[in-house]
Amino acid sequence: MIGKLRGNVIAEEPPLLTLDVHGVGYEVAVPVGSLGRATNENGEVDLWIHTVVREDALELFGFASELERRVFRQVISVPNVGPKTALGVLSALPVAELAAAVEASDIARLTRVPGVGKKTAERFVLELRGKLPAEATISAASARAPVARTGDPKSRLLSALTNMGYRPVEAERAIQALGQRVDQEPLSELLRDALAELSA
Repeated sequence: MIGKLRGNVIAEEPPLLTLDVHGVGYEVAVPVGSLGRATNENGEVDLWIHTVVREDALELFGFASELERRVFRQVISVPNVGPKTALGVLSALPVAELAAAVEASDIARLTRVPGVGKKTAERFVLELRGKLPAEATISAASARAPVARTGDPKSRLLSALTNMGYRPVEAERAIQALGQRVDQEPLSELLRDALAELSA
């Protein structure tokens, strides 16, 4: 089994990227925003890998941290939830937000994730509540902390998205899609819609 890979990204076709590790190219599916968090100071990408072996395929799913991989494994332990759905969940909801939504039984937030209906959202709450790693729950508490009200709305939104691990270019694209709303609506609503834009 492959547990971790370090290399250089030579191709991207989200959610897949090709990672060159000493001349061998590995195709890895990663959640939106992971690449920015997984790139080290040398420009190399470190990914924690979950391997799925089926009769007709071997699939690699990569994560910026061991915590994200653990949460992914817990999500796929939920009945009728496969790796691709779990990847979509972690693309739309960073670990802290997922933990916060599960602990608060926020079905409405969970059902905004593409591919997650009401029954699946209810299963997430039932199966994952109180079981997510302690670090995820601590992150969830800090995610609920108020965002500093300094700077203009665009800067605050950009800062919030980059702090969640999205690359500045991804965050800028999502903010641009919100248009004039950035100067008129509350940060919490803008952040929610920017995340939806990033996971589309």
